[in-house]
Amino acid sequence: MTDQRYGDLEIDGDHATITFRRHLPHPVAAVWAALTDPAERAAWFGETTIDARAGGTIEMVATDPPAAVEAKRMTGRILVWDPPHVLEHEWRQRIVEDGVVRYELAEDGTGTLLTFTHRGLSVRNAQGFIPGTHAFLDRLEAHLGDAPLPNWGERYAEAAPAYPSWA
Repeated sequence: MTDQRYGDLEIDGDHATITFRRHLPHPVAAVWAALTDPAERAAWFGETTIDARAGGTIEMVATDPPAAVEAKRMTGRILVWDPPHVLEHEWRQRIVEDGVVRYELAEDGTGTLLTFTHRGLSVRNAQGFIPGTHAFLDRLEAHLGDAPLPNWGERYAEAAPAYPSWA
């Protein structure tokens, strides 16, 4: 995709990797806090507990989409904890295959380049997750800018047509 707000899906056999690269006009430290501080993450994503260290654990329950809490609950072990540049953790969720999510932050001119990857999903599940991830990253961006958060469901519906079917 040419618009950097949109993610890419790379397919390797039966599995896919979602990648987003977003320039955020905020310092690395602010983006790191929004990703790793439970109170800040709750504001744009949902309830989060984190044992902030390599080998620690993370548990999140997204506020949206409207689904049963146990379907939305994600747990995992933190694989890389390198403040304020890299957070990588397992993604274990009842509704999809186990995977790994990675947030990489780099200074980028007047802000931060966030590179987000989610690997290990089936192609079908990745196709459903990519517009949802897009919507959550839009909410992160709004949170960082002290702007009203976009409605997750509306952002999902707006973003989904931009992602072709890769199956």
